[in-house]
Amino acid sequence: MAVGGLALLFGGGGVIGFLLAVLGAGGSILLLPLLVSGAGLPSREAVPLSLLVVMLLAAGNLGPSLRRHQFAPRPALILGLPALVGSWIGGSWVKAGAVPESVQLAVFTAAAVLASWLLTRQPAPPGSGVPRGKGGAHRHGRTQQLAFQGLLIGLLTGIAGVGGGFAIVPALVLLAELPMPLASGTSLLLIAANALVAFLALGHWPGSSLPLMLPLLLGGAAGALVGQRMGPRLPERRLRQGFAALLLGSALLTGLEAVTGFRSMDAPAFPGACTPSRHVLPPCPPARRPGPVGG
Repeated sequence: MAVGGLALLFGGGGVIGFLLAVLGAGGSILLLPLLVSGAGLPSREAVPLSLLVVMLLAAGNLGPSLRRHQFAPRPALILGLPALVGSWIGGSWVKAGAVPESVQLAVFTAAAVLASWLLTRQPAPPGSGVPRGKGGAHRHGRTQQLAFQGLLIGLLTGIAGVGGGFAIVPALVLLAELPMPLASGTSLLLIAANALVAFLALGHWPGSSLPLMLPLLLGGAAGALVGQRMGPRLPERRLRQGFAALLLGSALLTGLEAVTGFRSMDAPAFPGACTPSRHVLPPCPPARRPGPVGG
């Protein structure tokens, strides 16, 4: 791979690692467009590779969050268990060929725009607007909403190949009423678990694309170190605004892929094949045609 391509992946990994350390989210929001638009991978390769990288980076960032006690077990269980079910279902749909690439990108775009809008809303103070004597029913309703949100997030993880943090964080902030640092730490564990389940459900090992993991993980580790130092000093309001802007930018990139559909013409018909020369990855030799990987 050219030096420019390696630098792009290293820089992208650095931003992703930084965002996961600071926000507990944002990794797949950038990684999927980076692999599809920047590296020129078809979604069959980009989705499992994205899940692998985000799972490893989220797990690596989890330790500092746990040391700072930024983890909420009860919301994690309410949101996380349905999310795991949804991840398996969504990944199984993709494995069965029931979800075309254009639909994957469109679902990703719509979810990113919705999560951006939700995150710009200020959460109401705990118990505000709840009539006296109705607090228990209100909390029960919030619990049901959180569980349903988890199922939707899991489906999104399996279908679009994202860790789901960009939807997990708004759900924890708005429905579980957690402060941003606590929601971010809780999100990391859920991201890693969701990504693992979705990857197993996909059943496809992206063997030909694995060399791309090295610059992504090295950049991610460097970005995570910076983020872990800066994160505790950054104001929550700015974090929410920055995250919302990130979501809109990534939705624009991915939406462009879904609308133009140029990947449907350029993408190879077999896994791990060559990509167009205008992307980062160089063309493969014409005679080399690897067979299917995984199941």
